[in-house]
Amino acid sequence: MTHAFFSDSAEKILTELTPTERAAVESVRRSLEDDPAQGRGLPDADPRSESRVVELLPEQTGGRGISVVYRYSQDLDACLILWLIAGP
Repeated sequence: MTHAFFSDSAEKILTELTPTERAAVESVRRSLEDDPAQGRGLPDADPRSESRVVELLPEQTGGRGISVVYRYSQDLDACLILWLIAGP
């Protein structure tokens, strides 16, 4: 099982989300532990990891659209959620 963690900046943003938005983001974090290759790939300068984004629609969050940007390392078998980008 892959481990998924929030970066310090993502944790700070998480506290600013509504309870339904937080629950939607937490469900993404849990699902990354089962399938770390979700979402759309992003350009990545490190050949040993993959950067990806899972986009949550307002219907899924009960609020704003949220992009969950993370990096997955196969060597560590871990995901680090780097940013949470909340739309209007």
